[in-house]
Formats: sequence, structure tokens, C-alpha cells
Amino acid sequence: MNRSPLAGCLLGTALGDAIGLPCEGLTRRRAARFLPRPPHPLRHAFLFGRGMVSDDTEHACMTAQALIASGFEPAAFRRELASRMRWWLLGLPAGVGLATLRATLKLWFGFGAERSGVFSAGNGPAMRAAVLGAAAGENPALRELVKASTRLTHTDPKAERAALAVALASKAACGREAIDPEQFLRDLREALRGEEDELLELAARAVASARAGEETSAFADSIGLAHGVTGYAYHTVPVVLHAWFRFPRDFPQAVEAVVRCGGDTDTTAAIAGGIVGAGVGQEGLPAAWLAGLREWPRTVAWMEGLSECLERAARSGAPERPPRLPAGGVLARNLFFLAVVLLHGFRRLLPPY
Repeated sequence: MNRSPLAGCLLGTALGDAIGLPCEGLTRRRAARFLPRPPHPLRHAFLFGRGMVSDDTEHACMTAQALIASGFEPAAFRRELASRMRWWLLGLPAGVGLATLRATLKLWFGFGAERSGVFSAGNGPAMRAAVLGAAAGENPALRELVKASTRLTHTDPKAERAALAVALASKAACGREAIDPEQFLRDLREALRGEEDELLELAARAVASARAGEETSAFADSIGLAHGVTGYAYHTVPVVLHAWFRFPRDFPQAVEAVVRCGGDTDTTAAIAGGIVGAGVGQEGLPAAWLAGLREWPRTVAWMEGLSECLERAARSGAPERPPRLPAGGVLARNLFFLAVVLLHGFRRLLPPY
């Protein structure tokens, strides 16, 4: 079993995404009706006891491919990611954030990668940030890579700060037996020096709450998210950080903590899964969840190969050709995925209420 933080990050993102996806968009109260009652653990529930992934995992994989192809050079990385996002949209993905959709359409209409972003503080950049922290955490260009990834789609500075927080969390998680939330807070404050705003306050509240042993759902309540975590980055990232502070080496518990908060559960669980997965590696991921992931052509084996290629690129710093996916296979898969999503939509109209 792979101990690499990169395999743990990519596969952890996919597992969190797949576990959180069936409850995506539901209020906390409504989500609780569909989830197993504690102490029963969460399980795949998207497709007859099996799991599939959404755009959160797709973005993480595209980010990894762009890092490999660019040799971690920020300008080249921005161009590579922009190119992949153009073609990704042609595959008709079922889940696309509004800001990401608008930015990708601008890319198709001839806007350069440096001018395609729209003013939004949505979660798109944070979705791509865990793999950046795991792969480029020790690279001096990490901040520039986060900036390039963020501004490709989102220009609100809040989106970039939230993505940087996720990248720093993933970096801190890699290979650590213990996580010091206070040290993370100091690192984040140093990284945001001169840009201090409410994110630091929210992160500090997450640290204090986790130290006090509060549930992640209770912390979400305290910042006004009693009905569910929204797609606003300053709601998502503090909740994810809280779950990581509480369960830095317990992947299922961290994912469950954010899923039970309701709201944008596939994204919160994917980001939390990427951070905690970077800390525990593939061997720390639940074997039953891995076995239950039913994805093609973006299979577990394909993501393992992607992580190995990314690890080589991180060591060498030289560009190379990343693993690809068959375009026809992606389109066929996405049409099937869309049909399952629509069935879930109809299912939600039925009891239990």
C-alpha cells in the first residue's frame, strides 16, 4: 500500500468527494435523514452501495496533471491548467460552479489565462489547493502556484487566501505524526502578513473550538452555518480546518465530521479528505471505501499512477507528460453520472423528511 502523501491526498480527495456526494446540497437536518445514525459509520451511497466522484476530484486531478506538465513553473502551470479546464468543460461535467463555468467560457472565447477569472470567493480554488500543498509544499513557488490556480477562475482575494490556507494545511499534514493547530495558525498569519482579514479570525476560532473538544457541527453553528456549509470559501475552509484539527490522523472521522454538517458536503469532504489523506497516505484510507469506489476512466489505479508521476516531477522539477484520460470515455462516464445525479434529485423528493 502506498505511503506517499500524494497518493493519500488524491485518493483522499476522491473518497471524501464520493462519501459526501449523496448529501450534497441538503440541509443538515435533511442530510441526517439519509445518513447512518451514529455510531454506525458512513458508507458509499451514491450508486447501489458504490461511490462516484464529482468536479472536486476532477479539479484535483487536473491540477496534478498541470503540475507535472509544467515542471512546477507557475506561468507554465497556469497555461497547462487553463488548457485542461477548457477540454474538461467539453466533457459535460455534471457539477460546475458558476464562477468556474464563466471563467472557462471566457477561456474558450479567447481570454488569456491571466484574464479569465471572475470576481467570486467560491470554493473552486480551494478544491485544487490540497494537492498543491502536498506536491509543492517545500517548493518556493507554492504561493505563486496557488495564485495562478486561483486567479484562473476566481479573482476575489478571499478565494486566494482560503486556497492558500488549504495548501498550507496539506503541506503541514504531510508525514506528520502530530499536528499543532497553533503552529498552523502562526504559519497562516505569517503567509497572510499584510493581508489580515476575517479568515485569520475564523481559523483562530476553529483552533480554540477544536482544543475545547467541540464537535465540528457545533463550530459550524457558532459561525452561522446551522443549516449547512455554503459554497463560500470563508464558510467551507474554517469548517474543514476544524475537522482536520480534531482528527488529523483519522480519515473516516474527519470526513464524517464535515458531511454531518450538511450543505456543500462533497466539496467539504473532498477538501478535508485531501488534507487528512496527505497526512495518513493511501494506507490510512479505509480499504472498504477504496474498494467501493466505482469510477472509470478515472480509476483508483489511474489516480495511483498519477500520484507516482507527480512524485517524480516534484523530485526532478522537470516537465513530463502526465497520464491522460480517453476523451470519449470521459464523456460517456459523465452522461451516465448525470443520469444518476438526476435520479438522486427525484429520490430527494421522497421520504424520509
